[in-house]
Amino acid sequence: MPARAAANAATVRDAEPLLRLTWTDPVTGAHGYLVVHTLVSGLATGGTRMRAGCTQSEVEDLARGMAAKTATFNLPVGGAKGGIDFDPKDPRAVGVLERFCQAMRPWLDAHWVTAEDLGVPQHLIDDVFARLGLEQSYHAAITRSADPQRTLRRVRAGLDAPVPGGLLLGDVIGGYGVAQACLGAASTWAWPVPETTVAIQGIGTMGGGAAWYLHEAGMRVVAVADAAGTLYHPDGLDVPALLELRDAYGEIDRTRVPENVRRLPSSAVIATEADILVPAAISYALTPDNSMDVAAKVVVEAANSATTPEAEAMLAARGIPVIPDFVANAGAAAWAWWLLLGQVGANPADSFHRLRTEMQAKVALLLGQWQLDGAPPRRTAWELADANRLALTPAPGQDAPALAIP
Repeated sequence: MPARAAANAATVRDAEPLLRLTWTDPVTGAHGYLVVHTLVSGLATGGTRMRAGCTQSEVEDLARGMAAKTATFNLPVGGAKGGIDFDPKDPRAVGVLERFCQAMRPWLDAHWVTAEDLGVPQHLIDDVFARLGLEQSYHAAITRSADPQRTLRRVRAGLDAPVPGGLLLGDVIGGYGVAQACLGAASTWAWPVPETTVAIQGIGTMGGGAAWYLHEAGMRVVAVADAAGTLYHPDGLDVPALLELRDAYGEIDRTRVPENVRRLPSSAVIATEADILVPAAISYALTPDNSMDVAAKVVVEAANSATTPEAEAMLAARGIPVIPDFVANAGAAAWAWWLLLGQVGANPADSFHRLRTEMQAKVALLLGQWQLDGAPPRRTAWELADANRLALTPAPGQDAPALAIP
């Protein structure tokens, strides 16, 4: 990395967050957090999650990851994250989310573009925004556009564009990006797609989307795991049929699973004999305690912070690279900003083509460096993020260019 870029790398990787806010719900006592890692053009982007046990340090890690995603994909915005320590299955959860958004309204009005995340589907957060008079969760960016109503129509048309399988583009684009990261790894190593196997931990929005598009591409998804356990078949699972059996929380109805599919413990997915392991469920899924069980040749992180640093080092020592979350699962964030900026529209084919091209190119870069000199993919990705962010940083005495949203 050039000397100037190295000197400024802390702007993404090592810098302290710009802002940490803590909120207490006056009704339930639940705690919520907003961490803004960086602002670029006065904006930061990052979803809002809800789960029992969510902590400020977790949200801070996720905000740093969002800053890395936006920089890696050269998006003209910074990174942030919201988190609420509350069970999303609790009947009071919607009220908690609404009060959290109301408390964060000054940031949601002007600076923070949020979206779905763990425990908070996009339709739910959009419903909350509508009740607060903000219309849609991309509000802070939409209001800056030359024609906010036209931009809002474009965003809604893109989110609601139907795709094969009966789903909407906004619901599957993140999983599609993860699938392209897997296919990029296979392509880099010249693995024939029909002979390549993958195990996926988590079958919700991200993991389910990745499973669907990998199955459609011809890759064999041999294992998927949800909270109830791991489902395994060495010849490949019927992914579309299994996805039809999911409930609202991404769990598969075991009473309708074919008899020839093996039922294993949830943890078994980590040790599945597969070429690619995709942790797509929870943060810190791969730890020093289970990393030696990993039998895959490459790990593609679909969940945020899926691998602890210690586990990643242990995997690297065994010759197993990890494609970091802020590359592999950045498809939804990148696509949302392409949509906001008018670079893609409501035609899914255009969005899929752009994401496929950019994701596979980035994975090829990361694995190429790994093959060349053993550089961990995360290190190469951070260097790319730092260089991209530096290129958007105005020189001393110069103003940052205004963000143009058509």
